[in-house]
Amino acid sequence: MRHTVRIHYDNKKEFVEPVMWVWVSDGATLEREITPSGQDDFGVYYDLNYNRSSFYFRFKDGQGVGAIWEDESLKRYYSQHLGPEIWSMADRHNLYPVQPAEPVGNVRAYYDEIKHLILKDNFYFPQTDVSGLGIPSMLGANLLADGSILFGFFHPRAARVYLTGTFNDFQCPGHANPEPDKFIEMKLYRGFYYQPNIWLARIVPPEPGARIEYKFYVQGGLGGGVTEKYVTDPYTRVFSDDFLHRNSVVVDPTRFTWTDSKWQTPPVHELILYELNIYGFTDNDPDIPDEYQGTFKGVTHRIRSGYFNDLGVNVIALMPTAEVPRKRGLGYEPCTFMAVEKDFGTPDDFREMVNEAHNHGLAVIIDQVFNHTSNDFNPLWDLIDDQSGDGGFYFAGKTMWGNRVATGKDEVDNMLIDSCKLFIKEYHIDGFRFDATHSFFLNHKLLHRLAHEIKDTGFKPDAILIAENLPNEPDLNLEGYNGYAQWSNVFHDKIKALLREGRFEGADNSPANLGSAFYFGKDSFAAHTNNVINYCESHDENSVQFEVATGGPHLQEQQIKNRKARLGMLSTVVALGQPMIYMGQEYGVERERNRIDVDWLKHDETSQFYQWTKGLFHLRRRYPGLKLYGYNPADEGLFTWVIGPWLGDKRGGGHRVIGWRTHDQGDPWERILVLLNFEGKDITVDLDLIPGRWIKLADIEQVNDIPPIGSKRLNDWDNLNTDGQFHNFVLPPYSGFIYKYAP
Repeated sequence: MRHTVRIHYDNKKEFVEPVMWVWVSDGATLEREITPSGQDDFGVYYDLNYNRSSFYFRFKDGQGVGAIWEDESLKRYYSQHLGPEIWSMADRHNLYPVQPAEPVGNVRAYYDEIKHLILKDNFYFPQTDVSGLGIPSMLGANLLADGSILFGFFHPRAARVYLTGTFNDFQCPGHANPEPDKFIEMKLYRGFYYQPNIWLARIVPPEPGARIEYKFYVQGGLGGGVTEKYVTDPYTRVFSDDFLHRNSVVVDPTRFTWTDSKWQTPPVHELILYELNIYGFTDNDPDIPDEYQGTFKGVTHRIRSGYFNDLGVNVIALMPTAEVPRKRGLGYEPCTFMAVEKDFGTPDDFREMVNEAHNHGLAVIIDQVFNHTSNDFNPLWDLIDDQSGDGGFYFAGKTMWGNRVATGKDEVDNMLIDSCKLFIKEYHIDGFRFDATHSFFLNHKLLHRLAHEIKDTGFKPDAILIAENLPNEPDLNLEGYNGYAQWSNVFHDKIKALLREGRFEGADNSPANLGSAFYFGKDSFAAHTNNVINYCESHDENSVQFEVATGGPHLQEQQIKNRKARLGMLSTVVALGQPMIYMGQEYGVERERNRIDVDWLKHDETSQFYQWTKGLFHLRRRYPGLKLYGYNPADEGLFTWVIGPWLGDKRGGGHRVIGWRTHDQGDPWERILVLLNFEGKDITVDLDLIPGRWIKLADIEQVNDIPPIGSKRLNDWDNLNTDGQFHNFVLPPYSGFIYKYAP
């Protein structure tokens, strides 16, 4: 059967004799040169008669073997579903069923026209450009001061884009009953790298304040063999409740009334982090109203009750809050990077939670998953076809969790950095924990640029930036004090190996490297104590009690597991760096990894484990000697090893014991002594101390501070009185101690 197709070519390469070479994959019947049939305002066109359902073609300048060819990457594939007339451009392989739009201007000029209308307070207007060219992208749905809304959409391959939504009955060329007079065609502007890649449209809503749902309708430049379709805005702040259609929803963040103007994000060395999942933290908690359980409002209820203040933590580290379609769990499969999970509540519920946290002295950080996206619902998948591989522009290979996001690509990095800026500006977030940032999963160019864009430019200089970079890599330290804090693999793995009395992943139970684990991994990856987050439990790891029980039958007694859970907690609190616990750890909960449910009915603040944990946190917050910070406190005269496996026989040599004393440069009362024993037997050591009295503040069973906090007295029997040497101090099995100096 014979077919006819007209193929338009813009000839932007300015070939003198533009010839189209046509062939089929089997090399038969259709391989030939075609000269132009005519010329129009787009360029030249070719009328081709063919008897195949599909074929390939390329353009060249001139006929025969001496012609100048296009690059091989511009090989184009035509199939009958594209229709009887298509358009082709000299700088891309894409074919279009409509004539591609020409750029009408540049976004800088457009920005200059509307910048006086940009909302200043609590609204983020996207302007990130990591190229350094200063291109204001204006992407997403941007409310303006005159009541209009500016919609921006990045797509460097589309032929035409339409804005469609509740304001025009979702009318566009793809509508089942199209009404062209209602179409809103977006205009193409030169944007990133001065190339035509940003589409803009500005509307005045028919009803001020009315709920607006919207999408973009894209013609051409899409992946997956699709020629045109409705697509979701990558800058969506929240999705519609209609899960079938998943429309983007315009959000007005300025309606919320903030009362946290006096809040200041704490410095890194002051942090005590509490990791929690919004679902699991309040689910089935009898103290939380049923309608609040598993939501932002549930966490707000806990904040108002004083739970975190009583415990002594000062950072709420939220597991992902991004929309994860149809899944109720950990949250590590985002579909876009700015949309808030509807199951947790509204964006204003989120704001209320952060506002309440700040008014209770609590910082809030959120987990950003920039390494992969969901495969269940993935608006970025095949959104832009650029021959980069499966999924198109936004993806670059795979990870074990899903499709690897193309971090390190400027336009992708712009979007991810915009996400962070949006949460800072519109939700007053204090910082971020970035999931699985090892260079195998995520290009560190993004992380370095992100730190610069947020901290160095003044956007939020005190932002908390934490990377789950396992195993740890040193390039994220920057100058140390201002680099990324990293979840410390060095600390976690060593502690787990010691507590389970065997190997744990890359660490063993030997005394080797014990000093490195507690001295912030300085000889491994960290330049500064601010580069380290210490933990022995997280959502990704078994609880200490569960992990200990895997070490053998002799470790499965409840008393042993409980004691080791305490030793793990004490170690986390005293090690140089910043401590983090996972929800439920304050009660010594036994659980497998990746569990978010806590049986709150079994736990309350009267439990002995909770009260002991609470005491440790309050000691750390009160005494500078328990939160030393700097590049090298030992060299600065603030830290001295007292016992350790590398020291002499009478100072713990060869044993799994470690201890140090700190020297505060101010008040001598702030000097602290820490001693830890991971052996299952008594270890007797000599302690080299400063002459005077050392008051025991904590051991593995209790915490008792000096007045007015506690009732500890100078003459209590368990204090240490010494002329500088204390001989034959006995460290019981699986024990730990904290002492403070009293001149």
